[in-house]
Amino acid sequence: MAAMLVGAMKGLFMLLQMSLSLVDVQGCRLLGRLLGHIILACVMRAAVFMTSKCVATAAAFLLFNMAAVVTARPQAGSEQKCQSGPVDLVFLIDGSRSVRPHEFESMRKFMIDILDTLDVGLNATRVGVVQYSSQVRSEFSLNSYDSMSNMVDAIQRMVPLAQGTMTGLAIRYIINEAFSEPRGDRSKVPNVAVIVTDGRPQDRVAEVAAEARGKGVEIFAVGVARADMASLRAMASPPFEDHVFLVETFDLIHQFGLQFQDKLCGVDLCVESEHGCEHICESSPGSFRCLCLPGYSLNNDGKTCTAIDLCAEGKHDCQQICVSSPGVFSCDCEPGFTLNPDNKTCTMLDFCAFGNHTCEHQCVSVLNGFHCACQDGYLLMEDGAACRPIDLCVQGRHDCQQICVSSPGVFTCDCEPGFALNPDNKTCTASDLCNSLDHGCEHRCVSVPGSYYCACPEGQTLREDGKRCGTCKLSVIDLVLLIDGSKSVRPRNFQLVKKFVNEVVDTLDVSEHGTRVGLVQYSSRVRTEFTLDRYHNADDVKAAVMKMEYMEKGTMTGLALSHMLERSFSEAEGARPLSRGIPRIGLVFTDGRSQDDVAEIAAQAKQAGITMYAVGVGKALEVELRQIASEPAEKHFFYASDFSAIGAIALNLKLNVCPEESQGEIEMKDPCACENLVEFQQATLSDLERVTQSLTAMSVRLERLEQQLLDRK
Repeated sequence: MAAMLVGAMKGLFMLLQMSLSLVDVQGCRLLGRLLGHIILACVMRAAVFMTSKCVATAAAFLLFNMAAVVTARPQAGSEQKCQSGPVDLVFLIDGSRSVRPHEFESMRKFMIDILDTLDVGLNATRVGVVQYSSQVRSEFSLNSYDSMSNMVDAIQRMVPLAQGTMTGLAIRYIINEAFSEPRGDRSKVPNVAVIVTDGRPQDRVAEVAAEARGKGVEIFAVGVARADMASLRAMASPPFEDHVFLVETFDLIHQFGLQFQDKLCGVDLCVESEHGCEHICESSPGSFRCLCLPGYSLNNDGKTCTAIDLCAEGKHDCQQICVSSPGVFSCDCEPGFTLNPDNKTCTMLDFCAFGNHTCEHQCVSVLNGFHCACQDGYLLMEDGAACRPIDLCVQGRHDCQQICVSSPGVFTCDCEPGFALNPDNKTCTASDLCNSLDHGCEHRCVSVPGSYYCACPEGQTLREDGKRCGTCKLSVIDLVLLIDGSKSVRPRNFQLVKKFVNEVVDTLDVSEHGTRVGLVQYSSRVRTEFTLDRYHNADDVKAAVMKMEYMEKGTMTGLALSHMLERSFSEAEGARPLSRGIPRIGLVFTDGRSQDDVAEIAAQAKQAGITMYAVGVGKALEVELRQIASEPAEKHFFYASDFSAIGAIALNLKLNVCPEESQGEIEMKDPCACENLVEFQQATLSDLERVTQSLTAMSVRLERLEQQLLDRK
């Protein structure tokens, strides 16, 4: 009987082996469990009856169940697809040189096997593939294909990049590009990324992976062979036991495919399990998380919730009383106060607004009542309601020297006829307007009955403002100064240049309707320091000059002349229309050779009616100065060997920049005092320069002679 039992059992195992060709793996597991239970029952029964009838019954039962399993198995061509709902899935595939060709083929099959289980489509699960090594390449985007066959063809066409392993760069790409709306990402559909790598990343991954997770991307990290577990955990979403997978070879990567399918296509754990969430359970593929209702915060156990008391936490802006509700608050007021329309602050009840008071001037509300008050200069009467004016003059409560003028509660002082009130508004002085006010006369104030006028010293005339004195009768010009701010000037000399400019300004009648001054500094570029209409008096102009900052760098004089012609003398920057006949004067100050051409633009400026002056110092070229200057050049260009001598040039310019009354020509007012002085100065400077050169040559010769004497000794 035992032999018969053993033979029958062998037959059952052979029958089970034959069934493997008819059922899938899951069906085999089911039949195996059924078979195990039957055989166990038969063995125990055989111990008593020693009969093969039980084994026969097991065989019949096995065939019946196998038929049921085969019948339930999907027919060819009707695949069961994952019905997890829409998902945006991106594969991030390591294409580094360490991945061998047959291993890359395993990854192709791995992706295709997973796709085969998904309900792929633009309205279902969208799939994208990104390959990375030292660079990142999108094989296809979420919206590239809507059919399984097209995706498989694209995967089969992939060519390994075969470089480094820049995993952090690849994660940054899926944040910025792969999961973006132009590439097919859907705003309300879960984002899932599967990262497959075989080595340690060559860049940082923790921060960029955290950023991706913070933006809602669920990351599965799959490591093969040499992959670093710490890096996988740094990239993956929690919990790690569900999102981190490490296999020994690429041939075993299909194991992750089965687990990933279980996660993605698994049951709704919020519905099918005891999740323990106190308020809300939010399901995700293969997992869930607990959330709280608005106004509650999740406790450390991740399941229970606690009401948020904003009042207790001080997170409110109530002025008096905070009334708490879960996650929100409302404000209230103490007795005697009412809540304002902003629902935050409180205002004391206005008993005056009830209209039952008898106050003559003002009713002042206080807590639970009111009292009367008077306007400034009035005194509250004994009845507590009426007010009477306070006459400080009658009460003698003033310090006026002559006349006290009373107003309720205040007073003002005045003077008798023939006297003027002093600046202290109390005392009086016999009328002398020159002494009693700031007359503004530059030289001398002359008092007349009820008025005054300003006078100038002999040889000078009163300017247009009626206060200042000058030597020019008609000092009405538009003057733009172009100042060289190149590095050759040096900071100390630049201060001398500022002083030179202010000495020129001192000779002019600067005002809105008189002379207007603009200032431009240049080096390798041009900068307007202030325009012609910026300042209307000499003091403001001089103050702005002293604030000018040294530019340094090159010497683009031609560029500065072009700026002056096109912008500085435009009406937009304060130049007055040419039709008014007001002379336009440009003054160029430079200490060296220009790095661009000046001749052509200087000629254009002169043709545009601008009278040009050129002032050169040190290494300035005479030929350039003459190209810039108007004719006759002797009156319009000046030169000094060093910056210490430019003060004399400012003196000469004073005589030349006074225009005639009828035209904009520039003339010398005193040829004997000016032109000859200029010639003498220039000749003297030339002689001094020659003497300096001779002394230098003599010093060199003396040094040579001294050296020869030493050599002989």
